[in-house]
This record gives sequence, structure tokens and C-alpha cells, in this order.
Amino acid sequence: MVLRSQTVDEDFALNACIENARNVSHILKAIHFKDTATIFATENGLKVTVEDSKCIQANAFIQDQVFQEYSIRDEALTFQINLDILQECLSIFGSTNSATSMRMMYNGYGTPLVLTLEEDGAVTDCSIKTMEPDDILDFEFSAANVVDKIIMKAECLREAFNEMDVTSEVLQITMSPHPPHFRLATFGLLGQSHVSLFA
Repeated sequence: MVLRSQTVDEDFALNACIENARNVSHILKAIHFKDTATIFATENGLKVTVEDSKCIQANAFIQDQVFQEYSIRDEALTFQINLDILQECLSIFGSTNSATSMRMMYNGYGTPLVLTLEEDGAVTDCSIKTMEPDDILDFEFSAANVVDKIIMKAECLREAFNEMDVTSEVLQITMSPHPPHFRLATFGLLGQSHVSLFA
């Protein structure tokens, strides 16, 4: 059930409504390794970025089609938010079988992110303080400069990492057009360890 439209203030810079807030929560769990996230809102949807020490970055894209209602007044909005608090709000009704509908509203720089969640007639409003976003590293690589690219199931990569020597300070990654197409190697106290994955 989508939240009743009388709760919507058309003056919000960002207004998004989804019938099941758990869908958003599950997406955010995949990138939840730090407590803050930067949210970029555009006409195409939301991009949520989590970064650690300017060396690792995770992005989640929630396209506008995922929402039953989605509107943005400006070309783009950017703000930082505490991801722990956002996740707590999204799961405020616990893990019941009922779908929790959510309306997300943001009115621009310096204003809180407002969530209205409804489940089985019970309504909860959450107001989360937003922060000035930190500069995010640009990990966009020019397609012309990409030498190798691999797309694989995360489960396969996890199994390969589980077989590696955890005492190693070095991980060697080899990609080749010839077998083995993808190879991981470590050199540690326990000797050398190699894992080869074939296409």
C-alpha cells in the first residue's frame, strides 16, 4: 500500500514513495561497511555511495522505476547521511511479513531527510539529520583505457579468496585472454597459493 497522498508536500525537492521499504533496505545492506553514505538524487533515481579512507568505494543505484512515485525539483541533489540511522528507520517495524510502505522527502541543503513509514495502518515519521557531503573520489574509468574487464558471480570470488593464504601481504591478480583467464596468487608465510578461474 502506497502512503496516502495527503501526506505529500509538493514543495519538497525530493519526493519518493515505495510500497516495500525492505527493498531499499536490502540494497543498502550490500554497501553498509561504513556509518555514513552520500546520496546523489537525479531524475534517474538515487545513487548511494559509501567510501572508506579514499581507497574503496561501493555504490548502490536505486532507479526511479523502483519507486511508485518519484519526483525531483532540481537537476541533482547531494547530501550525506548516517547509514546506520537510515537502516534503523527502514526496519523500524521489524521483520514482519507485511510490507512497509515508505515515503522519502528531502527539501534541500541543511534540511533533514524525512521518512514516513506505514504498515498495517500504523504510521511512523522519522527525521534524519543530513550533513554536508564529503568529496567523493571519481572512480570513473575511461572505456578507451580499460585493458581487461571481468564480471563474475560474487560467490565464486568469495570461494577463491577463502582458499588464499591470509598471512600474505601481497595478492597478485592476473587476467589473460588465454587460460587461465583469471588467476589469484598469494605469497606468504605458508608458501605460495594460486587459484585459477576459467570462463
